[in-house]
Amino acid sequence: MNSIEKIRVFCVDDHPLMREGIAAVIRNEPDMLFVGEAQCGRDAIAGFREYQPDVTLMDLRLPDISGIDALIAIRTEHKDARIIMLTTFDGDAEIQRSLEAGAKGYMLKSMPRKELLEMVRKVHAGKRHVPPEIAAQLAEHIGHETLSKREIEVLQKIAGGNRNSDIAALLFITEETVKGHVKHIMEKLGASDRTEAVAIGLRRGIIQL
Repeated sequence: MNSIEKIRVFCVDDHPLMREGIAAVIRNEPDMLFVGEAQCGRDAIAGFREYQPDVTLMDLRLPDISGIDALIAIRTEHKDARIIMLTTFDGDAEIQRSLEAGAKGYMLKSMPRKELLEMVRKVHAGKRHVPPEIAAQLAEHIGHETLSKREIEVLQKIAGGNRNSDIAALLFITEETVKGHVKHIMEKLGASDRTEAVAIGLRRGIIQL
């Protein structure tokens, strides 16, 4: 098979070992070609222009901008970009955001090599692929009300140890408004107190520490 017919794969991850591991796996496949790598979101956007890959493996957490922001930037320029998000974390809010932003697949870094290769081939063939265990997690929260942008900001501030008065000052809103947001956050997440709301928010990838 000549290089023109091979699936051109580009990898974006801030961990050198992860990039090297993926490169080694891809290079072992007769139908794939490892074309390049990047370690941050901005390099990913520039690298995509340079390498014009068929499939991109993109880490969700990057040191400069998030993998989702890099995905959106790439897809704004190249609407047919086929990007698989990679993560160590299976929070459903981040999975949902990635898929809404146009990711073609979502994969946990702990998945076996065989599954990674299978996903690259499926996505290259134009299919979307979300592993069953991740799909099950998404299904669990379907129909749940999502937090508004402001509610996510408030929850992030609660996670940072701020009281309502601090949050009001930081977000330039009244303390009454903060109380209203906190009440809605707890109702939407099914949390009994602020600590539980933060724990659920972190587990589901709605906020990060």
